[in-house]
Amino acid sequence: MSAPQLNRALGLRLVIVVVIGNILGSGVYKKVAPMAAELHSSGWILICWVLGGIITLFGALSNAEVAGLLADTGGDYAYFRKIYNRFFAFIFGWSLFTVIQTATIASLAYVFAQSLASIVSLPPVLTSLADFNLAGVFYPFADFNVKLTAILLITLLTWLNTKGIKTSASVSTAILALVFIGIFVIVAFGLAHSPKSLGSVVSTQTTDPGHSVTLSSIFTGMLSAFWAYQGWASIGYIGGEVKDAKRNIPRGIAVGVFIIIALYLLVNTTYLSLLSIPQLEQIYKTGNQITAIEAVRSFWGTNGALFISVLILVTTLGCTNASILSGCRPYFAMAREGLFFSKAAELNEARVPANSLLFQGVWSCLLVLSGTFDQLTDMIIFAVFIYYGATTLGVFILRKRMPDAPRPYKVWGYPIVPAIMILFCIALVINTTFARPREAAIGLVLMLTGVPMYLWFNRKERAVLQQEPA
Repeated sequence: MSAPQLNRALGLRLVIVVVIGNILGSGVYKKVAPMAAELHSSGWILICWVLGGIITLFGALSNAEVAGLLADTGGDYAYFRKIYNRFFAFIFGWSLFTVIQTATIASLAYVFAQSLASIVSLPPVLTSLADFNLAGVFYPFADFNVKLTAILLITLLTWLNTKGIKTSASVSTAILALVFIGIFVIVAFGLAHSPKSLGSVVSTQTTDPGHSVTLSSIFTGMLSAFWAYQGWASIGYIGGEVKDAKRNIPRGIAVGVFIIIALYLLVNTTYLSLLSIPQLEQIYKTGNQITAIEAVRSFWGTNGALFISVLILVTTLGCTNASILSGCRPYFAMAREGLFFSKAAELNEARVPANSLLFQGVWSCLLVLSGTFDQLTDMIIFAVFIYYGATTLGVFILRKRMPDAPRPYKVWGYPIVPAIMILFCIALVINTTFARPREAAIGLVLMLTGVPMYLWFNRKERAVLQQEPA
């Protein structure tokens, strides 16, 4: 008797919704502040958003060719298994579990909790342990009321996602509709109340005369932009649940990323027209303020701050849900090949990998306790761009290995576009290693824990095969 299969329930519209839902989260509201602290220039901030969007689009188009050729449940995990080998595919899947996807879920839930705390007063929890730390890096009980709220959100959405992928995607659709309405309200009213001219907003002059914008500061500033763009590749993880996946996944990725680039430029131009660079730097220094709230507060007062806080709640709720929905599928694919905990290979009555969702949810909750929002996101970007580069390199490998295979989509600008993406990934990983050594080191250590785990899973699988009757 064959194992139960995933349900192919998502058409092109819902694919686009899942792509946008995985991208549009906390970055659009928060990340302009750390960019201001790094660049000290509104014009250079906008340039970084444009560059980040272009590089993201190059990566998305390259990924779309690979997805069109190899679309399957697990996304890049399935691609890497066919392009490279089983070991590299496992290290990617393990990196998703330890850093990339679970830290994304933790970060989004954390911002949701911060936004809720700005609306209602969360009762203090375990304040006596706030200074407890591990190696002076991790403070698990600092702001524990916020962290506990984030953990409760992850738990609730993990349970919701066990009810079926169509239910989860429908929730994301409804949330996205509310988010787009709210963002366009902010843009329209914000630009109408702006005290600045467009020329001053796009000026590349720095507010700090002693500061010059360097290539390294541009790369570091772009870490923030890339966090906001992060998530587009997640649609590949649910390839086994997409109708006509080899056509709909490439189309959905391209359309979704184009929409996000335009939206981010509009929103961040609005923020920069309402707040000065020194104000944004101060927001960054406080650590617990959100740029979007302060921008709307500047022209709508307390009611505006309440409006944007609710909008951030809704947005991060939607993105957390989309990330949970797609994130657990690679572990399911790995478990079916004996490369993850065997329970993760089981489907429930709704044909959903419920145990894989559970493993993902537990580790995401632990990561909530591990650090601050910016610490988590820098870890993610360092790790994920290693694999973005590997996927893009796969375009060249597959063109040579499978030249005559039918490709529903071929990357525009080949070979220049994928080559630029690969070179950029290398440069960003090197720069992050020097600019954010702690976050890079933590991310790398978590990824490398996959080496002994691979050996352990392999040994377990061989033992099972030896016990089976010939």
